Amino acid sequence: MQSVPAGLAPPRTSPSGRLPFALHASILIALLAASSAPTPLYPHYQAQWQLSSLDITVVFSAYALALLIALLTTGTLSDHVGRRPVLLGALAVQVASMALFATAGGLTTLVGARVLQGIATGAATSAAGAALLDLEDPARPGRPALANSIAPMTGMAAGVLAATLMVRFAPVPTITVYAALIAVFAAQAIALVSTPETVRRRPGALRSTRPHLALPSTAAHALLLNGAGVVAVWALGGFYSSLGPGFTRLISPGGPEYAGGMVFFTLTAVAAPTVYFTRRMRADVSALLGSCAVIPAAVLTLGALHLAGPVLLFAGAALAGFGFGAVSQGALRAVVDSVPAREKGGTLASYYVLSYLAMSLPAIGAGALTAGFGLRAAALAYAGCVAVLATVAVATLTASLRSRRRAPSPDTHSRPATSNYTSASPDTPAPDISVLAAHNR
Repeated sequence: MQSVPAGLAPPRTSPSGRLPFALHASILIALLAASSAPTPLYPHYQAQWQLSSLDITVVFSAYALALLIALLTTGTLSDHVGRRPVLLGALAVQVASMALFATAGGLTTLVGARVLQGIATGAATSAAGAALLDLEDPARPGRPALANSIAPMTGMAAGVLAATLMVRFAPVPTITVYAALIAVFAAQAIALVSTPETVRRRPGALRSTRPHLALPSTAAHALLLNGAGVVAVWALGGFYSSLGPGFTRLISPGGPEYAGGMVFFTLTAVAAPTVYFTRRMRADVSALLGSCAVIPAAVLTLGALHLAGPVLLFAGAALAGFGFGAVSQGALRAVVDSVPAREKGGTLASYYVLSYLAMSLPAIGAGALTAGFGLRAAALAYAGCVAVLATVAVATLTASLRSRRRAPSPDTHSRPATSNYTSASPDTPAPDISVLAAHNR
């Protein structure tokens, strides 16, 4: 990517760039839609194959752990070979995983399909997200960061809603859901073939596949500051996604089968607009506000458990969705703001490593607790741990805000006029001006 000469605005994205932007955003949405589509089908799988709650969390976590491995090995691959080859390969693997889902005959096949899906999603997530950042339009600053934050929530909401409707109305939903997704991914692959590449190839592709985390020091500091909040909201999302249907049946045994999927839909459907409406807040303020919302969300979840109230359950899911959206977009903006263009793919991968670890490992623990002590005890422990994490996040972010307010303003008048500027070498990447501008608005 070429740097922008001093004093000149970067060139405006051509109108033809809108279609590639929409395509890469749609790939992110479709990938996450596929990840949440099995949630309403879990009760069907449990009844058909006599699966336990631990089995379901293993199926769910197989996806997240495979995704983590893919992020650690292919997170920066698209920075070397280009976005398009990585995305085409990932879409091909995703189609194979959907076909395996549609023909699954038991737990082993289901886990295998989830593993393939995790590999495909992990490889494509950082590549598609980085492609969105490549397609930055100076006329619409902050749009790529917003798309990277809102697309996962939109995809998860769309996937669980579509699958829930198919469970209710479509014939053989365990096949129909995945057949529809195969058609979507095939169409996206065809469109991607004719889409221009957004980065130049550079050497080091094979070396980049060694498991590693690429996180510049400034991004690492931001991720550490927001880490407790990120873990809290993604862990809560993992609980609703894996054990949500069983938890809903525990609270409301006489409710319809599709109600379990609608709880996770409530969370993601609230999270998506939250990302949009909090986009103009300062990143740390947004993350703080979302962390504050997680605490009463956990309380409402426990209240629903003790009072057998589905209304409290859905209210808690909605509040958790607000926390998920506000924390995710605030933390993501804080992490990518100061990262140069050539390091954004690896930085996004590192952010998602933490996110999906938080989503998968606690869910496995909850499944084990459910097997040993029952779902009620597991939910109590889970909600308590999430509330503690959210409290730590609130304390950390509040302390950071206070320290920033107390910090003295730099004495710019005592410095030479030239001290604030340095000449950049031709190899130094230009700063991501538009994302920084969005953060400071």
